[in-house]
Amino acid sequence: MKKFVGIFLIAIAGGAVSLGLYKAFEKKPAYIYSRPEPISVQKVSYTPNSVYNMPDFEAAASTSVHAVVNIKSEFEKKSLVYDDFFEIFNFGNRTPHVDISPYSAIGSGVIISPDGFIVTNNHVVQDAHSISVTLNDKRVYTAKVIGSDPSADLALIKIDEKELPYMTYGNSDDVKIGEWVLAVGNPFNLTSTVTAGIVSAKARNINILGSQGAIESFIQTDAAINPGNSGGALVNTRGELIGINAAIASGTGYYTGYSFAIPVNIVKKVVDDFMKYGKIQRAYLGVYYQEIDDQFAKDKGLTDLRGIYVDNLVEGGAADKAGIQKGDVILRIDNQPINGKSELLELVGQKNPGEKVMVTVNRNGKDIEIPVILKSEGSNLASVKEDKDKIIIQGGVFQPLTPAEKSKFRIDYGFQLTHLDKGRLQSAGIREGFILLSVDRQPIRSMEELKEALTNREGGVLIEGVYPNGLRAYYGIGS
Repeated sequence: MKKFVGIFLIAIAGGAVSLGLYKAFEKKPAYIYSRPEPISVQKVSYTPNSVYNMPDFEAAASTSVHAVVNIKSEFEKKSLVYDDFFEIFNFGNRTPHVDISPYSAIGSGVIISPDGFIVTNNHVVQDAHSISVTLNDKRVYTAKVIGSDPSADLALIKIDEKELPYMTYGNSDDVKIGEWVLAVGNPFNLTSTVTAGIVSAKARNINILGSQGAIESFIQTDAAINPGNSGGALVNTRGELIGINAAIASGTGYYTGYSFAIPVNIVKKVVDDFMKYGKIQRAYLGVYYQEIDDQFAKDKGLTDLRGIYVDNLVEGGAADKAGIQKGDVILRIDNQPINGKSELLELVGQKNPGEKVMVTVNRNGKDIEIPVILKSEGSNLASVKEDKDKIIIQGGVFQPLTPAEKSKFRIDYGFQLTHLDKGRLQSAGIREGFILLSVDRQPIRSMEELKEALTNREGGVLIEGVYPNGLRAYYGIGS
């Protein structure tokens, strides 16, 4: 078997790298200062430096550092969410690390309103029993969690204060590859550190959140961020917030080249939901899809690599009700190009249930515009529409490998997991893309064998298979 090769994506995890044995802290009153003058956000025009022909970051940096805070989270025991971030390529079952010792972690956050609302990463505060926030002027506050969204790795917290400096939202849809950006945070527990870089890519899916329905459409930059930067600000040269820093790609756990931020348009949606409803209002299109590459296009007889292929629909879901069909290729939503999973999730993730979107599909060579009323999650949990080439078991949709896929993976049989909802498969840690080869060491070569092996069985079963990257994996599925 090929040895799995690739960079190890490590979440900053709010300084979870610095998680260590907690030392009891002496309780002290908040630092008392005369209230600073509110800092207004001013638009800064691009001003080339006459010597180096570089943009002037001074105004954007001076605005940002006062609105970025240090967050310290304390845990009764090591938070399992951090294990998930650090072991994202360990697809097999894990034995949870249990430790009764208290732990602490350091991260960052961004003040988004003068009355103390702060955005950070969910993994910075999840499962914390206490959260303290230190402002740039050293005042310290206790924070409470208003809401958290693991599927987007975002959380909204609040401190009791007014007239605070805050950051204004930019528009992440307008961010361009090659654009200069600043990363502002608290790496290594240092206060208010600013680094610069450019936007390297958009709509990156790095499979780090791990949950079904996770929205991963990161802005990739080469601005240096390190442990403690999680939840900090990604800022454009006008001093506007365009993202929340979340992860790095590294072989060591420290900055080596690329970092990833959650687009601010997703942040705005999550914050608005918590403010208005107290919970996330997630909208769903109700389609199962395949990304289109050259080989897939040849297999399906497609003449264009643009868009995403509708592989199936949720019966009675938003797309099904609107008239989208299996075999359609979604090209645009609200005139925004859709060329992959990340772009689809990001765009739909900004919408609310009941909202209408205009979906442009290519059907038999002709572009068609179809209005779709998006639905909530509960209304999209119906079965996949019946299909003789697929089988739905334990919350997973399996389909046999095509001849081209068998040749590509160098195997002569197998069933690929193309979609996964809540159920025993998901609970065992299996991820979409997994190719099932055997159950209880018996090769599975037909749909009948697969159905028999995974249904109406007493006791647990052992599932063996491989991921498209060559990594073999084993899962124990309980009864």
